[in-house]
This record gives sequence, C-alpha cells and structure tokens, in this order.
Amino acid sequence: MRIEKEELPSLMPHKGSMLLLTGARDYKLEERSIWAECLITADMLFYDEKIGGVPAWLGFELMAQAISVLSGLRDRLKGEKPKIGFIMSVSSTRILVPSFRIGSKVEIRVKQRDSIDMVYNFAGEIFLEGKQVMESRLTVMDASSELLTALRA
Repeated sequence: MRIEKEELPSLMPHKGSMLLLTGARDYKLEERSIWAECLITADMLFYDEKIGGVPAWLGFELMAQAISVLSGLRDRLKGEKPKIGFIMSVSSTRILVPSFRIGSKVEIRVKQRDSIDMVYNFAGEIFLEGKQVMESRLTVMDASSELLTALRA
C-alpha cells in the first residue's frame, strides 16, 4: 500500500517546502503503524551545504510527518479532513549519526503505543541503508477546531 508524494498533501497539512516526506512504502491502520520515506536533496528545507545534508535532529520532524500521514489516513476513512497536530514532547531519544547526507533515502517507522483523548504516544525509528540510526518517543496531540480557535485568541 504505497503512497506517492503527490498524494501526501491530501493526508496532512504540510505543504510546499515544509513537506519533507517523499512517500510511504507501507502502512497498517489496524496496527497504527507506517513506514515513510524521505530522499535527502540539496533543495530541501534544512539542507546545510557545510555538512552535505541535513542535521539528524530533523528526524523528529520526519517522524512527526509520518504520524501526520497515518492520522490523515484514519481521518480519510471517517470522511474527515486531515487535522493539524502538535508535538508535545520528545523523549527516550538515541541518535547515532550527526546528519543525513545528500542522496540518502531516510526510512521512518512510527507505531502508536497508546492514547488518551486527543493525545497519542508513538515509538519512532529512523533507518539508513537498513540500519537503525535513530529512535525516539513522540507524544503528539490532534488539534480540534475548538482548540485552534482558543489558541488564536
């Protein structure tokens, strides 16, 4: 069940240069998991010529975008539009590389561990050439229209 880059904007609120993912190779809604991909290029946001790629901390945003796609797939099944979400916390992080080099295909795996109301906890992993180079826990929150209205006030 591959998702191409062109379909991603219909599943998540990220657009333009902030859309970092280049697709998803597989997802399992019943397991609340997704494998997403990002090809590192010189024209992407956060590219740093000095390091010849992007800093590895960008993995947090890649995990969050993969979560957003998974959420968008669930919303689509319910006939709803994708929701805006927020990263509430990042914990239990281990990063084994300083950067993701240009030309690298970064693979992102996230799996939901638990949830309470609109707050979800995910385990995330980043792989380069099949080797895990990052892992983290992300707590995210779906933003309802009422919450967004209150935040704008």
